[in-house]
Amino acid sequence: MKILVQHLEAIEASIAVLDQEIAAVHTQSPVSRLLASIPGIGKITASAIVASVPDPSIFKSGRDFSAWLGMTPRQNSSGGKEKLGSITKQGNRYLRRLLVLGATSLLRVVGKRKGALRDWLVALLARKPARLVTVALANKLARIAWAVWRNDTVFASRVVAA
Repeated sequence: MKILVQHLEAIEASIAVLDQEIAAVHTQSPVSRLLASIPGIGKITASAIVASVPDPSIFKSGRDFSAWLGMTPRQNSSGGKEKLGSITKQGNRYLRRLLVLGATSLLRVVGKRKGALRDWLVALLARKPARLVTVALANKLARIAWAVWRNDTVFASRVVAA
């Protein structure tokens, strides 16, 4: 039992060292700090996006970036009828997971926030289940992250439209 406790303490110490390294890289990267200004995206998610995406200009739009991450709905269209399914899950699993976790935490405090993003979330929650809204919010966060990085601007919550 003592060996397991020592092993867990060693793992916790390693995690603390890695957290400090991520924080140091985050503070040195202006792009990472820009992305961290978005609600639901912290220093770990921002650093992971900066490390995984070499240049945002390779994507024509935020939707292309979101599709690259696998966050857009699968389309099953036939005979003029458009049918959207679940997300494609074709991209970077780690980034997708971080964005969904950030969206989940943002959804928990939606009542304390103000702005267009909150209004969009409240309207969507009235019609859809919370888990689906979480994934939709993660998709929106990916698109916002692309726009903030591409335009080199700080996130402004009042600008986000429904």
